[in-house]
Amino acid sequence: MGLDLREAISSRRSIRSFSPQQVDRSVIDRILLDANKAPSAGNLQARDFIVVTAVEVKKKIAEAALNQAFIAEAPVVVVVCANKARSMSKYGRRGANLYSILDAALAAQNLMLSCINEGLGSCYVGAFNEGKVRKILGLPKTAVPVGIIPIGYPEENPIPTDRLPIEHIVHWEEW
Repeated sequence: MGLDLREAISSRRSIRSFSPQQVDRSVIDRILLDANKAPSAGNLQARDFIVVTAVEVKKKIAEAALNQAFIAEAPVVVVVCANKARSMSKYGRRGANLYSILDAALAAQNLMLSCINEGLGSCYVGAFNEGKVRKILGLPKTAVPVGIIPIGYPEENPIPTDRLPIEHIVHWEEW
């Protein structure tokens, strides 16, 4: 596809309705490579990705995400995790508690923009029961699920949502 970056950013929408068409493994691999090119503190890349395609596991994740059924309907679900241990090795507690979360969030944004480039839709889901997701995926204590991202070919084209005026959120030189 190859969209201009500004066009990709402007066209990103939260997609909650997906075609049943499967996503090729090579496409998923490209998206994950793009995700991992995101900036990270000390280039530690303190994030991990759990790719889920199994129907029963997607259903469990959807239930853990406050019963958001659309998650289970996506052909692919990627759970982006912060790797606290990787960041803590260089930056201590601040690395574990902040930098690893930021690394994961930056990678999630890259992942979603890469989806657009591949003609796919996605939705960032941050509302979920961490303990349940942790148990479903067998996450170690040092991995923190930061976001659940269902991915697939869109079956909807949502209208753009409003954004706050830039002059309300940008402060020059001081607050």
